[in-house]
Amino acid sequence: MPAERLKVSATSPEPAAIRYAADCISRGGLVALPTDTFYGIAADPFNLAAVEQIYRVKGRPETRALPILVNSIEQAQELSRDLPESFEKLAKTFWPGPMTLLVEAASKIPLKVTAGTGHVALRWPNSPIPCGIIDALGAPVTGTSANISGFPPCSTCEQVLKQLGERLPLVLDSGDTGASLASTIIALEFDSWRIMREGTIGEDAIRAALED
Repeated sequence: MPAERLKVSATSPEPAAIRYAADCISRGGLVALPTDTFYGIAADPFNLAAVEQIYRVKGRPETRALPILVNSIEQAQELSRDLPESFEKLAKTFWPGPMTLLVEAASKIPLKVTAGTGHVALRWPNSPIPCGIIDALGAPVTGTSANISGFPPCSTCEQVLKQLGERLPLVLDSGDTGASLASTIIALEFDSWRIMREGTIGEDAIRAALED
């Protein structure tokens, strides 16, 4: 069955649309939605059946962990442990925004989400739609890209539907995100850091924030 396509404002998402998407997620469903980079797949990271479905829908190897979206630094802290000082510096500088921070995972995060690595990738997107859904759920959601694994990421609903239209129950359509780059991924461990994926935020900006 083709995915349901629901139009929603990117800047002022309709409360009914947010509730509808949140209800779908709370029932174990997957929802493709726009972020401040590309479209992502939101699901309950603590629902193992939903997590399994993400891997199946995307054809994603289960050796690759799933990132999680939050809507506050405090929420990120609850999902992690032994955070280095660099976490707070980068989070306060670049969140909400296109930076993903890879840190040690709290024990409550399922091993299937971390792919058994003991680490979790966290991001607070600068986008009212995922943040509104997180608010409605009172909990974080997954944030993996809404595409078939190995295929290009999607910046429009049409691209999502072309790749995953028969595999998802719901796609929120707010038009083109305008993204050309994904979020920058930074791995943090003790006093060291490294760029795992180059994205919108460059190395110079990262160094400046950490040295401030």
